[in-house]
Amino acid sequence: MSLDSEASSQGGDYRSFRQITRDRLLFEMLRSTRKNSKSTWKVLIMDKFTVKIMSYACKMADITEEGVSLVEDLYKRRQPLPSLDAIYFIQPTKENIVMFLSDMSGRSPLYKKAYVFFSSPVHKELVAQIKKDSSVLPRIAALSEMNLEYFAIDSQRSVLFDGQLKEKRNSLRRFLEATGFITDHERALEELFSENAEGSHKYNACLNTMATRISTVFASMREFPRVHYRIAKTIDASTMTTLRDLVPTKLAASVWNCLAKYKTTIPEFPQTETCELLIVDRSIDQIAPIIHEWTYDAMCHDLLCMDGNKYVHEVPTKNGSATEKKEVLLEDHDPVWLELRHAHIADASERLHDKMTNFISKNKAAQLHQARTDGELSTRDLQKMVQALPQYSDQIDKLSLHVEIAGKLNNIIREQCLRDVGQLEQDLVFGDAGTKELINFLRTQLVVSRENKLRLLMIYAALNPEKFESDKGAKLMQLAGLSADDMIAVNNMRCLCGPDTKKSSVGGFTLKFDVHKKKHTNRKERTGEESTWALSRFYPILEQLIENLSKGELPKDEYNCMNDPSPTVHGLPTSSSARTSPAHSMRSRRTGGTWARPRGSDDGYSSDSVLKHASSDFRKLGQRIFVFVIGGATRSELRAAHKLSSKLKRDIILGSSSLDDPPQFITKLKLMSVEELTLDDLQL
Repeated sequence: MSLDSEASSQGGDYRSFRQITRDRLLFEMLRSTRKNSKSTWKVLIMDKFTVKIMSYACKMADITEEGVSLVEDLYKRRQPLPSLDAIYFIQPTKENIVMFLSDMSGRSPLYKKAYVFFSSPVHKELVAQIKKDSSVLPRIAALSEMNLEYFAIDSQRSVLFDGQLKEKRNSLRRFLEATGFITDHERALEELFSENAEGSHKYNACLNTMATRISTVFASMREFPRVHYRIAKTIDASTMTTLRDLVPTKLAASVWNCLAKYKTTIPEFPQTETCELLIVDRSIDQIAPIIHEWTYDAMCHDLLCMDGNKYVHEVPTKNGSATEKKEVLLEDHDPVWLELRHAHIADASERLHDKMTNFISKNKAAQLHQARTDGELSTRDLQKMVQALPQYSDQIDKLSLHVEIAGKLNNIIREQCLRDVGQLEQDLVFGDAGTKELINFLRTQLVVSRENKLRLLMIYAALNPEKFESDKGAKLMQLAGLSADDMIAVNNMRCLCGPDTKKSSVGGFTLKFDVHKKKHTNRKERTGEESTWALSRFYPILEQLIENLSKGELPKDEYNCMNDPSPTVHGLPTSSSARTSPAHSMRSRRTGGTWARPRGSDDGYSSDSVLKHASSDFRKLGQRIFVFVIGGATRSELRAAHKLSSKLKRDIILGSSSLDDPPQFITKLKLMSVEELTLDDLQL
C-alpha cells in the first residue's frame, strides 16, 4: 500500500493548506477539463481578483503543465482563437457574466468551448441570465462553483538550519504548518470601524464579502468549524451597542449562514464539527501591529519598504564593470530565507556569517582568492569570483543576497537607535517603564525618527488611555514633535474598541481604548519560556487566545460560540442544532477534498521515509484551529501561530482581512474617516 492510500484509508491528509489550495486549482479545475476536451491546449481567462488567487498558490510553470498555453485578462481585448477551448475562472458578478456572454455568444465566439468555474457561489439570477442566450448554452462544457476565494499566504514549515532532517523522531513538527490566508479587504478598518461606518452600504458589503471568502476556506478544506467570536463589549443594558462593536458577532453569523448552505450543497461536506474557528478584531491587541518585531522576516518588511515579498537590490553586471537592479522574491523557494525568517535579526546575522565562512573554507577557489588578497572576502568579491564557477553561483547568490539584506537592516537599526526604541517598547508593555521614562526618552533621544516616536506614543496610549483624556496627552505629542496627521492615527485607535461612554473635554481628541478602563493593561511575562534575546520578550495576545481555545478555556463573558444552543446572542439568533464538542477532541476526519492527486505529485515534503515514520503520530493530532483577525493581522501573530502549531500539535491557520506591517497599519489608521479634527482639538 502506498503512503497516499494509507493516509487516505486512515482519514489523513498530509498536505498543507497552501498545497490543498494549489491542488484544487491545478487538478480539480484545470486538469478536470482534459476529460471531455479534444483540445490539447487551452486558454485560461481570469478577472483581476482570480488572477491574485491563482498567483498566490501556483506558479506559471504549474499552470502550463496542466495544458494552458495562454493566460488572458477577462477585461482586455483578446484575439479570437476559435480552435481552442477556454477555461474561465471568474467571480460570479454581473459584469463578469456580461463579458463571458460577449465572448461566447453569436455566430463567431472567441473560443470553441468554455469551461466556467466560479470562485464563490453564483446567484440563480446570473445562471438564468446565461441560460437565456441559446447560442451560448451548447458551447458550455462545464459550469461549476470552486468555492475558492481567498489568498493563501506564508507557508511556514519548520526547517533545520542545515536544511537536513537530522532527527526523524522530531520530523512530526515539519508537518505542522502555520499557514495563513487573507480575504483582500485592505480597507476593512475604514469600512467597518470608522465613526461614519454605522449603517453604511460599505459596512454591510464588506462584512458579507468577507464572510463568503472565509467560508470558501472551509469548502476547500472540507472542514466544518465550531464558530467562536468575540462578543460586544457593552458595559450594561443602558449602553447602546454600536455596529462597530458588533463586527465580530455579525461576521460570525454571516459565516455560519454560508456554512449551513455548504452542508446541503457541497458533496462530502462534514455534517458535524471537525475544527475550531475563532473570529476576533484588531481591538484584542492594538500593540502588536505597532511594536517593532525583531525577527528577520518582520524587520525586512518593516524597515526595507518592500513591495509585498519583493526585494530590489543591485548586482554586478556580467562583465563586472557596473551594477544593475534585480528583483527577488523572499519566499519558500529560497532555502536561506526559510532557515532565517523566524530568527532574531542578531541570530540571523550570526548564522549568515557562519554560512559564508563555511562556504569559503570548503571552496578552494575562494581560499586562493582570499590568500591572494590577504584579507576577508567581501560580498562583491565573492560574486565576481563565482562567475567562473557556475556550480556555486546559485548558492553564493542567495547567501550574498541575505548578507546584503542583513547588513542594511543592521545599519538602519544602528542609525535610528532602534535597540533603544525597542527596549523602551518592551519595558512599557511589561510594566518596567512608564511616563517618566517615556518623557526622558523623548527629551534625550533626538536622533529617533518621528515615526518611531509616534509608535512609542501609540503603545503608551494603548496602555494608559486615561493619560490622554487631559492636556497631558497633548503635551506628550508636542514633546515628540508629532503633527496633527500623526495624531489622527492615535485618535483613530479608539474606533477599534467599541462604544465611548464618556467624552473628554479635549474636544474631538477622545481616546477610549477599553470601556472597562483597565489601567496599565501590560502583558505578563510568559512563564517557562526563556528568550535568548532581550528584545524578544513581546508576544501577541492572540497567542494566549489560541492556547485558551485549544484547551476549551476561552472566557465565556468575552467569547460566544455560534454552535452553542443559546437562544440569542446580542439579539442575533444562533443555531441550536449542534452542541460544542471539547476543543481538545481528536480529529474525526482530515480531508482536503476528493479531487485528483497524482501519487508522484509534489506535496511539499521531500522524504517518503519521514512521512511514513510520522504517519502514526500525525493521526494523533488534534483538530485544526482557524483564527480570523478583522482589521489586519501581523507577522508576530503569524509567527505565534507557527510556534503554537508545534507546541499544541495542531495545524493552526491564521486568516485576516489583510497582513499589515507597522507602516501600513499606521497609514490605514490615518485614512480612517472620523470626526474632523483641528489643531485646537489636539491642543498642539
